[in-house]
Amino acid sequence: MVGMIASFYQTDAVIMAVGITIIVCFTVVLFSLQTKYDFTSCRGVLLVCLVVLIIFSILCIFIRNRILDIVYASLGALLFTCFLAVDTQMILGNKQLVLSPEEYIFAALNLYTDIINIFLYILAIVGRAKE
Repeated sequence: MVGMIASFYQTDAVIMAVGITIIVCFTVVLFSLQTKYDFTSCRGVLLVCLVVLIIFSILCIFIRNRILDIVYASLGALLFTCFLAVDTQMILGNKQLVLSPEEYIFAALNLYTDIINIFLYILAIVGRAKE
């Protein structure tokens, strides 16, 4: 599905989005490893922000505007970057919320969906900016 979505964009936009996604994810994971701040306590706030983003996406469907699309994609990329930090800390442990070692499949799926969503939002930003 990601390949099909990426086929709608130019090749250089896709390559740039992959590079930016790798840098963002690597930086967030390193930050989550070394920080003393507990991001897992912010999970409820992130879920509320996700609902607001979904409502904002409905607005973007009715009002087709390039700037509004870039703002929506930027907010989505920022939100899923925060989700990546939370999920990374949940896997590492020593925080308020922790995943047990038996939940490794769930943890891998969480990280996978976070990274894929970050990539798709960054691809939308780069693709719309190149138009």
